[in-house]
Amino acid sequence: MSTQATILLVDDDADLLRLITMRLTAAGHAVQAVASAEAALAHLAVRLPSLVITDVRLPGLDGLALFDEVRSRHPSLPVILLTAHGSIPDAVEATTRGAHAYLTKPFDGKELLGKINQALRVNAPGLAPVGSSTNGDAWRSEIISRSPRMAEVLAEARLVAATDASVLICGDSGTGKELLARALHKASARADKPFIAVNCGAIPEALLESELFGHVKGAFTGAQGHRQGLIPAAHGGTVFLDEIGDMPLALQVKLLRVLQERMVRPVGSNEAVAVDVRVLSATHRDLELAMSEGQFRPDLFYRLNVVKLRLPPLSERREDIALLAQHFLQTLAARHRKPVKGFAPDALEALVTAPWPGNARQLYNAVEQVCVLATAPLVSLAQVQRALQMPSLEVLNYQHAKQRFERDYLNQLLKLTSGHVADAARLADRNRTEFYRLMQKHGLDPQLFRAEAGDALASGSGDKKMSGESST
Repeated sequence: MSTQATILLVDDDADLLRLITMRLTAAGHAVQAVASAEAALAHLAVRLPSLVITDVRLPGLDGLALFDEVRSRHPSLPVILLTAHGSIPDAVEATTRGAHAYLTKPFDGKELLGKINQALRVNAPGLAPVGSSTNGDAWRSEIISRSPRMAEVLAEARLVAATDASVLICGDSGTGKELLARALHKASARADKPFIAVNCGAIPEALLESELFGHVKGAFTGAQGHRQGLIPAAHGGTVFLDEIGDMPLALQVKLLRVLQERMVRPVGSNEAVAVDVRVLSATHRDLELAMSEGQFRPDLFYRLNVVKLRLPPLSERREDIALLAQHFLQTLAARHRKPVKGFAPDALEALVTAPWPGNARQLYNAVEQVCVLATAPLVSLAQVQRALQMPSLEVLNYQHAKQRFERDYLNQLLKLTSGHVADAARLADRNRTEFYRLMQKHGLDPQLFRAEAGDALASGSGDKKMSGESST
């Protein structure tokens, strides 16, 4: 069990809340104690704990309703219910629907700690904050996340890693498909063997076959010697075929044969070489649509898609944005030798609420820009907005906004009427006295607008005169 576990404790009994908090803190847990389900939901929206413990009977939203909300939003998050005798049937029903356990009040402190330890042993691996140095999490150490969506993906990845099944990793560009592939390799029995990544979309079609399978001397113009392909080079380990959807159809046939026969024939060779590799592949394309359009072979798709893992976009795991941004900032600050330490609160809020169509890759680039240009320990909102190419928004209080509107409105009316107050007041549906008072309030002189209008007329007459002279 990790000592970093955070427990969200919910009970409207202040004395019991204080007692349990002291007991759990003494046992080495971090505790967030709240008195209502509504407050618990507010905490869950900001930070996901490792475990929720809630009383069933609460004012307003009760503990069972809270359990249902947790179950629907965060299916992997364990919940322990505290119940009086009268609500035992409800608690029992809740355990059949996924609650980890229930305890009847008054309960034994050791029993509570036992249930907590059991829940954390079962559920913590998928929920533990990244950066944990425990051996159990070493395989996924490069994946920064506390998101329940990611926890589910990682739990599935951990299961499939122990097998040799082919895995197709789907997700938008920049979501971290290669990081997940590396994690699968690290968690597998092949971890001490090579991991070789190939971007099928980045290698020219004419060279891709040679890159994958190798070639012999004289196989084609420029083949001056024997070259081992990337798939044979991964023998005993894992080959990761990124952007597999971009592989040409002719090469798809040859790859399928390799996967079926476990033999590779280098370009120009008459002999095949046995290979033992696990194949992981990834794509941001809809391969089923590509199959229907004749751009991807169904037999290869089914060979690659034994297990499908789908990475959510960053917009669906916003609880990870602050973690990722801070991690990237620390890494980049060290690389660029910058003294920057973190983000100002409003800057962090701008990052968390940005759309991020480019996902984690776009976030990394934005953080690198603010890091390179940073001149102070904290990154400011203006720097983040510049990196995101967001317009700076000046936030005014109501009184200042009203004053600005009035001044701009009066300016427009006086320009429109060339400084004639009676006409401007009529357009504003105000009497002349009130309009004069508003002009005085904002320091506006109608004479200036009359002079401006006169200058414009004079300029226009001059233009016409010049035009007339030049036309003669």
